[in-house]
Amino acid sequence: MKSILVTGGAGFIGSHTSLVLLEKGFEIFVIDSFVNSSLKSIERISLILDEKDKVLKERLHLLKGDLKNQSDIESVFIMSQKLNKRIDAVIHLAGLKSVADSILNPISYWENNVLGTINLLKIMEKYNCRNIVFSSSATVYKANSDKLLNENDICKPINPYGHTKLTIEGILCDLYNSKPFEWKIASLRYFNPVGAHESGLIGEDPSGKPNNIYPQITKVAIGEIDEIKIFGSDWPTNDGTGVRDYIHVMDLAEGHLSALNYLFKEKPQILTMNLGTGKGTSVLELIKTFENINNVKIPHSFVNRRSGDNAFVVADNSLAKNILNWSPIRNIEEICIDGWSWQQKNPNGYRS
Repeated sequence: MKSILVTGGAGFIGSHTSLVLLEKGFEIFVIDSFVNSSLKSIERISLILDEKDKVLKERLHLLKGDLKNQSDIESVFIMSQKLNKRIDAVIHLAGLKSVADSILNPISYWENNVLGTINLLKIMEKYNCRNIVFSSSATVYKANSDKLLNENDICKPINPYGHTKLTIEGILCDLYNSKPFEWKIASLRYFNPVGAHESGLIGEDPSGKPNNIYPQITKVAIGEIDEIKIFGSDWPTNDGTGVRDYIHVMDLAEGHLSALNYLFKEKPQILTMNLGTGKGTSVLELIKTFENINNVKIPHSFVNRRSGDNAFVVADNSLAKNILNWSPIRNIEEICIDGWSWQQKNPNGYRS
């Protein structure tokens, strides 16, 4: 049985990825600062696993810590050694993730995302752990009009968040080139993770007012927010609103599992690939689908475009399909159903 360290494992993507890993038989160690996450997500994972196999949750080990502190990271590796469970790989999800917030607070993003990653890699080297799956982002790409983005397209981020992700990709590339027969690295460029686990027990619970469109929709539906403000009605798209590639968080979690399994069975290498559906949905289309399938109304109005946004951001996911044998299987309707189920069962998120 292999042991995996999941940084940020209590967060939105991290909790769903941790669940998938446990269900597939891995031992996992989670480190999380709980700045933008909740301990309850880990407790909910145990509830989901209880219904399947009570033994599964015994393979989940948690440590509160901050990647800005090397000693916190090392504590996880020491814990694993004491349990005779050597950490075989890291899925690195920890970091700050808001485009809008990164524009207002760039230093925090460089400190948390880049310094945190450097600290993690130092400790991994110390403990001879050479396998890592990194959560990158589609924000690394240069904006284009209506073409699917593939991994060979020009990278030119237009916000600090994207800059930190591209910088980390560069650090990983340099690290691999320094020891090309040792490291196995996969950088996964996410598009727009949304939805929730079908149980409604774990989902997205942003601190404060959400910056992303999907949790805004669910919070308007539950009555926490009066209306959605759509940034721009004059984008060069079919209905004038921005088009994004919305991927169900469970499909994304399963993409991590596929990348991890690939690294374990293949020779040392570095991979960079998109995780998206390859299908674009505009903001208005997303709102309309949510309204129709859940029989709720989502009031909305238009405001000026937001700095750092693009008109069209949709993945060419053919590389992940071919190399990882992975494909997203959930559609936009399932995204809307599962996300609404989570919000209804947890009107105040994990504080419910």
